[in-house]
Amino acid sequence: SMTKEGSDIAHWLNERGVAAFVLKYRLGPTYHNPIELRDAQRAIRMVRANAAEYGIAPDHLGMWGFSAGGHLTATAGTNFDAGNPSAADPIDRQGSRPDFLILSYPVITMQDPYAHTGSRKYLLGDDPDPAQVQSMSDELQVTKDTPPTFLFSTTDDQTVPVMNSVMFYSALVKAGVPAEMHLFQNGRHGSGLGVGNPQLSVWPELLIKWMRERGYA
Repeated sequence: SMTKEGSDIAHWLNERGVAAFVLKYRLGPTYHNPIELRDAQRAIRMVRANAAEYGIAPDHLGMWGFSAGGHLTATAGTNFDAGNPSAADPIDRQGSRPDFLILSYPVITMQDPYAHTGSRKYLLGDDPDPAQVQSMSDELQVTKDTPPTFLFSTTDDQTVPVMNSVMFYSALVKAGVPAEMHLFQNGRHGSGLGVGNPQLSVWPELLIKWMRERGYA
């Protein structure tokens, strides 16, 4: 969703004084794990390497994902490295850890009963190895080094079960990671910023409040 969950989001951030980049990454079924993660990590390294040129703080680099993009964001936040200081490519010298995560109705787990089966199929293939299913279930990969996270979802989401968000939030709390989650009772999947929905339209203001409190906006 390059507009509703891409450029529209970037413009919303810009209007609030936040620089934004939209990641266009390779997707299944043509591409499978770990290609998507490698694209995300490369993007983070690239932005961080060019932070001075862009006029941004390299230690305030967050990642925001919706739905399956939320899984990519959570995966980037639980699978990262400090970079290779001896790499010939200066971009590869940069760390790939986001400084904070924003997850909107995210896919998190690859395990039943709460997995979004379409995401699992396109990411891991038709008959994935159980070990890979576990390793790509992000609620199982959270550590104390996972970035601070803001989550938004709706209880009656009929596409991605809300328990995806709940499980990730629970794992963050257990690991001692700063986290804030807002669950609304009603709202269809793919609601974006909730434009035109009086119930959901308040959630972006909760997000920007969280960002400002933490110095990200």
